Amino acid sequence: MCVVSRSESAAATRRALLDAAAELLDEGGPEAVTLREVGARAGVSRGAPYGHFADKETLLGAVAAEGWERLSDEITALRGTPSERLRGALAALVAIGRRHPHRYRQMYAPPAGEEPGTMIHASCRAQEAFLAIVSELVDQADVHRYGGLLFTGVNGIIAAELSGHFATGTWHTSADELVDTLAALIPAGRTTPRPSGPLGS
Repeated sequence: MCVVSRSESAAATRRALLDAAAELLDEGGPEAVTLREVGARAGVSRGAPYGHFADKETLLGAVAAEGWERLSDEITALRGTPSERLRGALAALVAIGRRHPHRYRQMYAPPAGEEPGTMIHASCRAQEAFLAIVSELVDQADVHRYGGLLFTGVNGIIAAELSGHFATGTWHTSADELVDTLAALIPAGRTTPRPSGPLGS
């Protein structure tokens, strides 16, 4: 006979709640996510969500944190040359925006709820993984400048695409072309040796 411990049961319930919240967010945006609806979608009791999340904002923050964690894992798992991995990391960001636009916006929303540090920590992990790739392509003094340009630039490109700006015909370009242009701004290689440290190890 298999006996499920209380901690395993709690973990399974939390997992079901997070999955249900992510689905509702994808389907209808933050307005579609309520603790009652999440509990119903997850198939748990009405009060179960409150045992894991203080309020809707905390739940949405946990969903956003998971989005950052998965992005971090995807960036870390990239293989190939530094330039190929950089393009792969940018493509991963674009893919989230296209497949899960509401979740993507939630990832970039200001942290809220009772656990803002969770989302901040997760986003920092993903950003450090991104900067680690940039550090293989540019001088150490330029890592954060180029990294910031790429990271915020692709975010703006995705936001413009999601808002329909490229579909108006005004710009005569696409998000993919602009991401390629961003990636091409990075020099082919460093002019100084790669140092040791968090971004160079």
